[in-house]
Amino acid sequence: MFSKIVTVVFFFFLLFHVAKGNPHGKKVKKFLVINGVPATPEAFEKVREEFKDNNNLRIGVGFIISYLRDTREKTEETLRQYLRLSQQFDMPLVIQLDGEQWWQGRPDLWNWWDETKPGYNPENKKNVEWTDWTPDSAVKIGWRNWGKQIRVLPMPNLMSPVYREACHIEMARLVRIVVQWYKQLPARRKDLLIALKVGWESAIGVNNYYYPGGNSYKEQPVENDPKGPLKPDVLPGRGVAAIGYAAVSTLGLAKSGALNPADIAEVIKVHLTDLSKLAHDMGVPRKKLFTHCGGWSQGEQLYLSALNKYSCPGWSFYKYASNPAMDSTAMKAVRASNAPYWGIVEWALLGKKTREQWLLALKNSLAVPGVRYMCIYNWKGLQKNEPGKAAIKEYLSTQ
Repeated sequence: MFSKIVTVVFFFFLLFHVAKGNPHGKKVKKFLVINGVPATPEAFEKVREEFKDNNNLRIGVGFIISYLRDTREKTEETLRQYLRLSQQFDMPLVIQLDGEQWWQGRPDLWNWWDETKPGYNPENKKNVEWTDWTPDSAVKIGWRNWGKQIRVLPMPNLMSPVYREACHIEMARLVRIVVQWYKQLPARRKDLLIALKVGWESAIGVNNYYYPGGNSYKEQPVENDPKGPLKPDVLPGRGVAAIGYAAVSTLGLAKSGALNPADIAEVIKVHLTDLSKLAHDMGVPRKKLFTHCGGWSQGEQLYLSALNKYSCPGWSFYKYASNPAMDSTAMKAVRASNAPYWGIVEWALLGKKTREQWLLALKNSLAVPGVRYMCIYNWKGLQKNEPGKAAIKEYLSTQ
């Protein structure tokens, strides 16, 4: 009984908090976004046929452009194609710009160890993460587990001036295209841009982690790689070898001693604020600009790194997908934000679930005050999920 009372009190507190940013009490239009829809007329047509939106809840499409992975020509053409399809099918967009998770197109930034390969420069040690306070501990490899473990390139040093300049140059080219497109939209169609999103579960040592002695595995078969789940609550290393020394040192927060999780959170805050400022200064309104911050351990400061004065905050919801309001640390960050909205910017209801479970999760998620959009990952899986599709259709029919 007590827990129910606390939940009700929290809900009305959050409602009041959001109402302060919406003094006219107007109903806020929300968006249910499906990530990973291909940039083809056939795919957009399929989404439009599958789900019929309405004035209160619109269906949108989300996509990701990794500007340090692909060529400029490819990233620009992909972006322009989505913008064309958005107008053609009247389908709103969430545009995610990634410079963190994939950067294989820029060996000139990360190749510090192989002089036989493109981009080699020993100075690139400063652009990747370290396992201690000096460049001598620079990493050559990382691991990622998004369903299964794979090898990835070394984690970038998010505070490296060379890396940041590369992000600024490539990101600015894409933001300029988005802003020009947005400005030419008539007022009645401005909602075709739901959000431009920066970051991708921004953090250090989670989506790109490092095992003790990891460099020694680079020339070995993948079968020899260590295995084992991360331990999100064990900070700063989360159960493996801690990285983040390069970014913390470059930012000038520390040069020796134990690696402080608060310093890592500060790095991520500076990183996301910087990207948000770039997009905002180029003309993306705050209400259309969202961050995507990491956060896995309840109470960790990292959640708050999503907040800045240029954008709206956003986080992923998997563990709390059935009811994001139960993620107490994320909700605390929402209450601390003065942004007009916040976002459930990555969401999936994992495991085999019924239509009723899906429907309840949709209701709970989009009922949390202040949420602007909810992005379902991913279209490929959703197409095969009959209970999920049925629940979405039923939910749309009630809005």
